[in-house]
Amino acid sequence: MSLLTTLLLTVNETLTAGNAIIAVSLLLFNLTRNLNNRVAKTSAAVLACVAVSYVADAFISLEPNNVAHEIATRLQWIGIAFIPAAIYHLSDALLATTGLPSRGRRKRAIRLLYLTGAAFLLAVAFGDSLILVVPAQESISIQAGAAFLVYALYFLLANGFAYFNVHRARKRCLTPASARRMAYLQIAFLTPALGIFPYSVLLNPGDESSLFGLLVINTANVIIILMLFFLSYPLYFFGSDKPDRLVKKQLLDFLLRGPATGLIALAVVNFTAQATRILSLPGEAFTPPAVVGAVLLWQWFVSLALPYFEKFFIYRDEDDEQITKLQTLSDRVLTHTDLSQLIMATTESICDYLRIDKAFVISLEGAQPEFVSKVGAFDKEYDELLKQSELLDQVRQMRFTTQDANYLQWRGFALIPLNSSRVGGNGTEALTIGLLGLFNNEAALQEELGAPAGRLHAFVSRVETSLDDMRLQTEMYNLLEGLLPQFQMTRSRALQVEYRQSSALPPRVQDLPDRDEIFEQVRAALRHYWGGSGITQSNLIMLRSVQSRLQNGEQSPVNALRKLLEEAIAALKPAGERKMMSPEWTLYNILQLRFLENRKVREVARRLSMSEADLYRKQRIAILAVTDLILKQEQALRE
Repeated sequence: MSLLTTLLLTVNETLTAGNAIIAVSLLLFNLTRNLNNRVAKTSAAVLACVAVSYVADAFISLEPNNVAHEIATRLQWIGIAFIPAAIYHLSDALLATTGLPSRGRRKRAIRLLYLTGAAFLLAVAFGDSLILVVPAQESISIQAGAAFLVYALYFLLANGFAYFNVHRARKRCLTPASARRMAYLQIAFLTPALGIFPYSVLLNPGDESSLFGLLVINTANVIIILMLFFLSYPLYFFGSDKPDRLVKKQLLDFLLRGPATGLIALAVVNFTAQATRILSLPGEAFTPPAVVGAVLLWQWFVSLALPYFEKFFIYRDEDDEQITKLQTLSDRVLTHTDLSQLIMATTESICDYLRIDKAFVISLEGAQPEFVSKVGAFDKEYDELLKQSELLDQVRQMRFTTQDANYLQWRGFALIPLNSSRVGGNGTEALTIGLLGLFNNEAALQEELGAPAGRLHAFVSRVETSLDDMRLQTEMYNLLEGLLPQFQMTRSRALQVEYRQSSALPPRVQDLPDRDEIFEQVRAALRHYWGGSGITQSNLIMLRSVQSRLQNGEQSPVNALRKLLEEAIAALKPAGERKMMSPEWTLYNILQLRFLENRKVREVARRLSMSEADLYRKQRIAILAVTDLILKQEQALRE
């Protein structure tokens, strides 16, 4: 066997296994998408056919014995037999997406195609009418049987009509973007079927291993790999309810870190194993470190290059500054727990520096002051500080600066005010957002206060910054929590403006809102019940059950929405005397205490004798109950 033939055989093994990796990877990625969507389900069927076929092909390329070779060949027909039916099924789903659902003929055709595929599979599994197994040199070869022409006709007709359906779907697209994506699909739509068609049955026995046969097969495999990648974007877009940018980002990240990594590892294994010696080592001994090194280098390259790939493929027409802000947002924003841990670490550093064993930080933001960090052993009597409003008001009036280091004394503690650097009460003076309590080591404290450049001032400044960031980010989270549920332009709504909808379909404006969407809006409105964008800018105000209250004398839309929520919560109230520990009162008590009385999670959990995790779980159930009551009332008004 010539060196070129050996090289082409190795390339063929790599590409065949690569097709299997890509097909299986895309299938797994598809299974995590919205499988309630017809396009997603039918595309999963297509990918399953491709995956089964190429996995069997990859096994055959490992040169098993003749019995295993024949079994794998017949199993390969699970994908080959059903791929025309799956392709036509997918084309029907795409055509239905544009507002042209089947009136019955296409559904009957789909059933007939799947039954025909099942008949071909049975013919391959239990007979030789479709394919014949013949010996070829030291292996076996597959030849066309007497009924193979019938399968070829079935293959051509099913894929021809499927291609025509996609062409009709493209003609029905209303916007240039949707027409472009459908055109992408039309170009690569038949690739899965053409890629797994059993061309080898048309060759003479053994010709598939010849130089010409390997060149043809390798060229076809490269084209199929490229077309599968090309097909993945429009296919997942039509089967997803996420925006275009997010679909591209998720798919790009998955392809680079999943299938691409597998292909690189596979190529390194195949080509290093064929070598006689590398760096004085046998090829097989060099393979494991080579694979590890290649994977690590590729992941390092992806980490560096991914932002540039995203900019080129996803954000090409976007403003550079806006892209940078979006990409660095997750790095800049810390959670409440992150900031609390940072404040705790700073408090501990202050204790170590001043040689004291007790210190605390109190936040003066929110409805009630609360401890953010405590270092040392504290009795419950120290919690009384949170209730001494006069003392806390005195702290709010003080300023702690390098020139004027004011502080108060309380039970052996020095109370140092913590000021915001962002917000001023009258635009010039800093707002006091917390206090730092230090167990009074008088000598060390006075020495530090007398040194304007001392480390204590640096520590205080660090705590102020962390507490200020916590305050700012809490405001940001509250704003996002109130506004995000109000965004309504999802992919399902975008379909209305991108494709021609059937005139038989009822207008969308008459449909009831989606339950999940209403749940998010109800949750935001309850959390902002006493003020905030979650209720003031809520889309729930447009519900007829709210508008009817405005017509009946409510003074404002927000008050009408509050009234609707209050009545829905009251409807969950059991009969009889209220009991905090009774299971039937749990949902009502959670809603009443958490939202109508605006109490904190920890306090509500303590009063109801449950863990915070259990409280959150039951709180979700309670909000769902309120959502269902609102939807039921809305449905009654629309009938």
